[in-house]
Amino acid sequence: MAEGLPNVVVMTVAVTMYMHLGMSDTEIALYTSWLGLPWVIKPFWSPFVDLYKTKRWWVLTMQALLGSSLAGVAFTLNTPLWFQGTMCCFFLMAFSSATHDIAADGYYMLELDDHQQAWFVGIRNTFYRLAVIFGNGVLIPIAGILQVYFKDRVAFTWSLIFYGLAALFLGVWLYHAYIMPRPVADQRHDSNFKEVAGGIIPMFVSYFRKFPAKEMVFAMLFLLLYRFPEALLLKMGLTFLQRPNSEGGLGLSPQEFGLASGTVGLIGLTIGGIVGGWLASRDGLKRWLWPMVCAITLPDIVYVYLSYAMPDNLALISACLFVEQFGYGLGFTALTLYMLYFSQGEFKTSHYAICTGISYLGLMLPGMVSGWLKDTMGYNHFFILVMVLCVITFAVAAFVHIDADFGKKKEE
Repeated sequence: MAEGLPNVVVMTVAVTMYMHLGMSDTEIALYTSWLGLPWVIKPFWSPFVDLYKTKRWWVLTMQALLGSSLAGVAFTLNTPLWFQGTMCCFFLMAFSSATHDIAADGYYMLELDDHQQAWFVGIRNTFYRLAVIFGNGVLIPIAGILQVYFKDRVAFTWSLIFYGLAALFLGVWLYHAYIMPRPVADQRHDSNFKEVAGGIIPMFVSYFRKFPAKEMVFAMLFLLLYRFPEALLLKMGLTFLQRPNSEGGLGLSPQEFGLASGTVGLIGLTIGGIVGGWLASRDGLKRWLWPMVCAITLPDIVYVYLSYAMPDNLALISACLFVEQFGYGLGFTALTLYMLYFSQGEFKTSHYAICTGISYLGLMLPGMVSGWLKDTMGYNHFFILVMVLCVITFAVAAFVHIDADFGKKKEE
């Protein structure tokens, strides 16, 4: 949950906050997509996490920084340079969160074999999604309630939200400082800067020599483009649900959005992740790859339906979002497990960080233009374009190589 909360704040809660503060979809998509950059380039400093101190030390240090950056957002929201100030704090938050991800993922992989990782990927994703539910299903509705109570003092109400988040995260940091175990495999490193820097080149060389050249190209394309349709939907789906009918959106209030997307939709996402992890641990990733590809793409059709039907029935909207998010949770399991499969061997923490960086680049670049595409085409045609581009996911999955036994439970 501590891994998921900063990510959801930067990537989705910030979208709603900037929308409430009067920014256009083009501006929101462009600027908030830039906040994904630390996750893209984190492989360049992942060797320092691998070769300096312990994973536990990195996790705790980054959690302290995350709490401080949340307080920084709260403080700068009510200043004349609120946009510049909040973006700087969000960048610090994103950098700390990306580093925290490297350490937490490495901490996770040190103790578990590939079958345990396949099984626990569903549980792990579940708690990550609970953080997303808290962000979208609790924080955004509370912000809406506070805006009514304080008579549309938008910046002030959002600063209260972020002060509360800062206090919560500092509490999480103190809790983990007390409760986190010290695995035997999590050895302390006292390498100096020169030794750490000298380990970067071998790490990158070994990454790009994992498979033959042709297979590596297909692997990179899979990591980069598997979530291409979702990259377009990530931010525009949020604004579509909340923009008023006069702007082509469904006009959900923060409370309705929190229930439909932030709770019901994310419950579907969580269940999909658990089911995906269970299926992969039972039969292996290769056996379920194509069903997962279909699951992450085809349910996006619900946005086409919603943009044309424009229903005002909250139950119907929630059901549509549940279906789409269940499919995404199931389909995302394939990408998570493939990154674990690809990262096996020496430097597994750094190699996994490179995989996630490439995957985030695949989210960041389409996300930057998604607002401009939507403002140019309108929601209706934009969602149709997303469905057409689902063919990219099918194409990259057709050529990727996966060991048929990866993820299966091994016989004793």
